[in-house]
Amino acid sequence: MAEEFSGKKFSGKTVYNGVTMGKVLVLRKDQEQIRRKRVENPESEIERMQRAAEASKQQLAALYDKAVKEVGESSAAIFEVHQMMLEDEDYLDAICHVIRTEMVNAEYAAAITGDNFAAMFAGMEDEYMQARAADVKDISARLVRNLSGQGSADFSAMEPSVIVADDLSPSETVQMDKKKILAFVTVHGSTNSHTAILARMMNIPALIGVQMDLSEISTGMTAIVDGTAGEVIFEPTEFQCSEAEKKIAGEQEKLRLLQELKGKKNETHDGRTINIYANIGSVSDVGYVLENDAGGIGLFRSEFLYLGREDFPSEEEQFQAYKQVVQMMGQKKVIIRTLDIGADKQADYFGLGKEDNPALGYRAIRICIKQPDIFKTQLRALLRAAVYGNLSIMYPMIISAEEVRQIYAIVAEVEEELKQARIPYRIPEQGIMIETPAAVMISDELAQLVDFFSIGTNDLTQYTLAIDRQNQRLEDFYNPHHKAVLRMIQIVVDNAHKCGKWAGICGELGADMTLTETFVNMGVDELSVAPPMVLKVREKVRAM
Repeated sequence: MAEEFSGKKFSGKTVYNGVTMGKVLVLRKDQEQIRRKRVENPESEIERMQRAAEASKQQLAALYDKAVKEVGESSAAIFEVHQMMLEDEDYLDAICHVIRTEMVNAEYAAAITGDNFAAMFAGMEDEYMQARAADVKDISARLVRNLSGQGSADFSAMEPSVIVADDLSPSETVQMDKKKILAFVTVHGSTNSHTAILARMMNIPALIGVQMDLSEISTGMTAIVDGTAGEVIFEPTEFQCSEAEKKIAGEQEKLRLLQELKGKKNETHDGRTINIYANIGSVSDVGYVLENDAGGIGLFRSEFLYLGREDFPSEEEQFQAYKQVVQMMGQKKVIIRTLDIGADKQADYFGLGKEDNPALGYRAIRICIKQPDIFKTQLRALLRAAVYGNLSIMYPMIISAEEVRQIYAIVAEVEEELKQARIPYRIPEQGIMIETPAAVMISDELAQLVDFFSIGTNDLTQYTLAIDRQNQRLEDFYNPHHKAVLRMIQIVVDNAHKCGKWAGICGELGADMTLTETFVNMGVDELSVAPPMVLKVREKVRAM
């Protein structure tokens, strides 16, 4: 296979420039791994299944030990539960029964049994038992991975790798060790997906829309990913490796020159200044913010605390995360967006159900207002953390002044609860994201209620143009430079300034350096971008 692929190139759409070279890690979706096959010797399949179950238990034990050290016994307990379920006789007997009666391979039997048990749990009235549906799916998926020889795809054991996949969800990427990701290469995906956002934040090359057959590519191959040229090369020749090394050296020299801008002002030749902040998704990302000399954090995507897990993060867990971020940033501003779950960011335990158009559905602040217990847990953690640094709160997907008033009423309830319990807290600066045309059109009214605006250009563009930004077929129509979008940004900035409030941009458009001068001339007060873009945007501003 490696010889057939020697030096073979595939083209794709660039999400982030740069060049890298390294070993491939192929992540296959469960449906790609599972094939129903007739077997002649069911007892040998049962033996395979038992070996895979034992390997799974060992993996879970290692994960438990790792989690205890990193997040404590309470959060690690889920791995103990999974080990116990792998020892459940009913579950194991059901797999063996399918193998024997249908004369099928162990992979298929494990998958179909997992589906059956998950459906059984999901149909129960008890909420605890309903939650076990996700657990049994996870266990079955692990069993199938080990049976299929894909155990190396376990994120906890990954080596520095070029991640190759059909597509990646936010809940998958959030589980990966970011220090070990060299590049992303996917068959599907969108330039506005969270995988793309993660690549830009980490300053790693990424390609989407690469027409490759994943069944022909295997973990352990070598690959060169060239984001600038928009291509990936598998099993490169000696000459191709040499050329890639020259490009990598050139990229490193550009980064060295950018480092000289650290500590410099974001100021044009004629004295106009603009704040340049960074967007992040986890506590560990603060290192990227400090490394790139950002003036603050303009968007902390708190929903990533909710992804890649089996249950809601506790108030204490959130408090510790927010407190750590604001303490690490010293006196620099940290703007934390309340949870923006829904649309492409799904967590099964929220029980959101299927929607025909989730981008226009039950998401973000709508969940918080309808399910205030979830919201109040997060608000308590935020108000407590605000005591320890320069924290601001930002509410997403606002469409009315009434929503803002409802939010403030809930904040007041939380304040009273903390006061009664004599827990230290502070009411910080509170702002909203402007990402719907409705919010733009009433921004004069909203500006009187809030402390600041932050324009989320990703959603604002999709709602203004009536284009699903995750839909690959529509990428040729998706135009974030559309006059309507730019005019809306100007309206928002003007209305903020009339009320003495500031307005920034935290969407991907903030890092579009073809528009930097336009934004400065509009009077935009702040641009919040992926950490590796901070110095590049500073360089652009200083050249104006």
